[in-house]
Amino acid sequence: PMSLDIERLEQSFARIRPQATAFSARFYDVLFTDYPQVRPLFVNSDMVEQQQKLFASLELVVANLRDPDTVGRTLAGLGERHRRYGVVSEHYPMVGDALLKTLERQLATEWTAEVQSAWTVAFSTISQVMQDAERPLGPPE
Repeated sequence: PMSLDIERLEQSFARIRPQATAFSARFYDVLFTDYPQVRPLFVNSDMVEQQQKLFASLELVVANLRDPDTVGRTLAGLGERHRRYGVVSEHYPMVGDALLKTLERQLATEWTAEVQSAWTVAFSTISQVMQDAERPLGPPE
């Protein structure tokens, strides 16, 4: 796996934590504005609950960055659930883009090139692990 800048991820996330509600609401605003095609996936969702789940998942991942096994299991479970909700691989870059934009807006002046790079690598690693978990383990094609 790519090497994660764990310290930078932890520090920047610590700045976001007090703004959890605003962060999560803004994330879905950005996602639905930029990618209206994902909106139908949420038609039966309670968005307040959805926002809390998003933040809880981010928190769990960041809290366990130094424990790759726990992160791997967490992300595998998330990937599996998201597949059942109808999430496909094309959706991951949209979510990544919305996540980076939201982080940038919430962190404001603290959104440096290094922080951007840390989160870009982290999200690409996260989405890879989630998508690997989706592939049913059957005989190779």
